[in-house]
Amino acid sequence: MGKHLIDLDEAALRAARAELGTKTIKETVNQALRGAGRDQDEAVKKSLDLLAQADLAAREQAWR
Repeated sequence: MGKHLIDLDEAALRAARAELGTKTIKETVNQALRGAGRDQDEAVKKSLDLLAQADLAAREQAWR
């Protein structure tokens, strides 16, 4: 794990702490970073589920 000196938006940090239920800056930032891609992962999963349920023509008929 690395150490970084950064400027943080204090209002955004307070909002993130409240939403995530974290106590420390380190815990808040790490949890937010880990969760950054979750919304996109869920959107991809929903799209794949929708595609899996689609009533598609048989492959044999695809080029005719």
